[in-house]
Amino acid sequence: MRDLGLLLKFRLAFSVVVSAVAGYLIAVPQVDGVQLALLTLGGFAVVGSSNALNQVWEVAQDGLMGRTQNRPLPAGRMTRRAALIWAVLFGVLGIVALAFLNLKTAAFGALSLLIYVLIYTPLKAKSPWAVLVGAVPGAIPFMLGWVAATGSFGLEPGVLFAYQFVWQFPHFWAIAWLSFDDYAKAGYYLLPNRAKDVLATRLTVFYTFWMLLISLMPAWGLAGSLTLDLWAAVATGVLGIDVLYHALRHGSAQSDASARALMFSTIRYLPLVQTIWVLDRFI
Repeated sequence: MRDLGLLLKFRLAFSVVVSAVAGYLIAVPQVDGVQLALLTLGGFAVVGSSNALNQVWEVAQDGLMGRTQNRPLPAGRMTRRAALIWAVLFGVLGIVALAFLNLKTAAFGALSLLIYVLIYTPLKAKSPWAVLVGAVPGAIPFMLGWVAATGSFGLEPGVLFAYQFVWQFPHFWAIAWLSFDDYAKAGYYLLPNRAKDVLATRLTVFYTFWMLLISLMPAWGLAGSLTLDLWAAVATGVLGIDVLYHALRHGSAQSDASARALMFSTIRYLPLVQTIWVLDRFI
């Protein structure tokens, strides 16, 4: 069971489900327990399947990096065949569960899985552009919750998608900076210029600034029916400024310490903002 959890990347899949549930809660007129259970199950299973297929593809590279050597495939505790079976089972289970909500939700879930496995995973070894491609499936969960609740895609889920899309750049580039040497062992160079340089930090600040602006669109009436009261807008802005502050510090220091501080600021930022938006919806 522990190895299955490592294969599915349980903690990462759980965090993705939190985003999807938050998107559902800010959109649904009335919470339906069955819908919420299907979204949770479907979201977790699709993300788990994506993570497992990624490890099946990258077993050789995982064996070269310290951060991934203990995963079940490179460590020899699970065969590729067994991992592939688990991945397919969870993928089918997830898409079927999402289809019980509505077909749009299932389609977005399937699209997320396909982009992550068939485009992002092979591109990661060839180009830093993989980060841009990988941000697409990474941005779908928050929007997926809204689509699951409403059965439609429009301005509101589009804003949720854009918001989580740009958030991933300061988050992932901070991780790529910290893990640069470890990634290099497997031939992964995921910072914009394939180096720990000023371009990486400047682009990090650029995307963080846009993250802050997009997060305030609901407060400015630019996100359709998705709105924020004053207290939620202020709290969202303050949290965004905190991430921007750490991005600017990283741009100035260009060190592992500043990258680590930025990474932790992005980790706490997203679930806090999503919690604020959910509370604002129900208060």
